[in-house]
Amino acid sequence: MDGFEIRTSNSKKGKGLFATKKYDQGDVILEEDPLVSCQFSWNAAYRYLACDHCMRPLETPERNVRRLSCKPDIILPYSDCYETNIECMSMCDHCGTQYCSEVCRQRAYGTYHRLLCHDTSDAQHPIVVLVEAWKQMHYPPETTSIMLLVRILAYITQSPDPSAAAGKVKQFCHRTVNEDAELVHKLLGEQFTDQLNTLRELTINVISGEHIQQFLTPEGFCTLMALVGTNGQGIGTSPLAMWVNAVQELTMSDDERQQLDLFIDKLYQYVEEESGTFLNTEGSGLFQLQSACNHSCAPNAESTFPYGNHRVQLKALKPILPGDEICISYLDECALQRSRHSRQKELAQNYLFVCWCERCSLQSSQPDCTSEEDMSDEEIDADD
Repeated sequence: MDGFEIRTSNSKKGKGLFATKKYDQGDVILEEDPLVSCQFSWNAAYRYLACDHCMRPLETPERNVRRLSCKPDIILPYSDCYETNIECMSMCDHCGTQYCSEVCRQRAYGTYHRLLCHDTSDAQHPIVVLVEAWKQMHYPPETTSIMLLVRILAYITQSPDPSAAAGKVKQFCHRTVNEDAELVHKLLGEQFTDQLNTLRELTINVISGEHIQQFLTPEGFCTLMALVGTNGQGIGTSPLAMWVNAVQELTMSDDERQQLDLFIDKLYQYVEEESGTFLNTEGSGLFQLQSACNHSCAPNAESTFPYGNHRVQLKALKPILPGDEICISYLDECALQRSRHSRQKELAQNYLFVCWCERCSLQSSQPDCTSEEDMSDEEIDADD
């Protein structure tokens, strides 16, 4: 690995990603495709058309913004500055699943789709039954998908060396049985024990076999569910966002730039009024290298998806020296700006650890509540 290595961080964090060379702000540390990825179930149900393998949207920016804003007469200027390559789309001959290219179709078939290919119009097919059960347990905003778990099992089974593939997956498992159960409780809610068993039984109807039997026991399935819940990296792609990024690179006069910026602001206003913040084709993926990054409330790197698909790019947010640990934030930008108490509460609930990053350590003298927003959280919790 050029420029970084995975090694033991400390007794609290376990393994981490460390720089072996200097990175300047904006430098790309790594790029990586996931072992598997998939679109969220509700996201697909809301007609966010995407490549079933890499999640690249299968609609033009203009069609995207028209649908999200419910304004069919919107015309985007400079529409040729962002190539969608929709004409390269491919389709599974057996089930009609759509892909952005023949390359993605072949990769999907070779990795997991051969075992999971099915008639999507058959309401009684085990995969359709499983996905519908999942949707009733896990409403938007979604954080993972049961199909990511199923694709992991298919990836192991279809692998030329299933034992090695299972070993790769088990590298993500490093919590105790009780911690796994607590994470699944958070993911599924109060009825998680019954729901987990239902999902396990429905998953066994979809896929089983000697190489994945260890993941289909009650304990193994709980571990796998906790794995996708915590290691699944959120992926968001959007034709509109890619078009906006592309037009920002165009050369134009100050007046043209100002008019374009006003137009873009108006577009996002229309979309927000109609679709809220539900703007992107969303899903999650399991990344071997990127998932080694530990959390910091003052991260020195961030994960981005610059290609409009599931390929992640890890970029330096500030200078990183050899020997420095490369950390990202597990919290979104809004949560990251809140008090130490609020940040630690969310991390403890969702990831089962107390953060002692440099920022948290420097703020250790702060009171438990430091803002009206945090106070409102406390009041809501007290009412519950």
